[in-house]
Amino acid sequence: MESPADLLGFSDTTRVEVFVEKHAANCEQLATALSELGFCLTEQQTQEIRRGKDFIQLRNGPFDLDLVFAPDGIERFEDAWKRHVEPQGFPVAHIDDIVASKEAANRRKDKESLPRLLSFERG
Repeated sequence: MESPADLLGFSDTTRVEVFVEKHAANCEQLATALSELGFCLTEQQTQEIRRGKDFIQLRNGPFDLDLVFAPDGIERFEDAWKRHVEPQGFPVAHIDDIVASKEAANRRKDKESLPRLLSFERG
């Protein structure tokens, strides 16, 4: 599996990260789809997905997955969707949104990868 940044040509990020539009029907369908894909969701994880918890890490399926309903640095899904790109026919957040999210999250691993990501973005 490739991450959004991988599809843009930058391979220094979480393997699979999905920014999900938060509304009830979408969340319910997502919980069902993940189970069908082979994720062994706990009841707590299922409830977190159904209510659209801001950030959920899943390590109990065919691949590691981060579900992000409210990424740092991005105010609205609709705005990010307008800026998305589609390398290889797959919808991916624009590199500027990936950078903004990492800057806003201010995590150590993001601080370490930001200079490389910014260098890649300009290159």
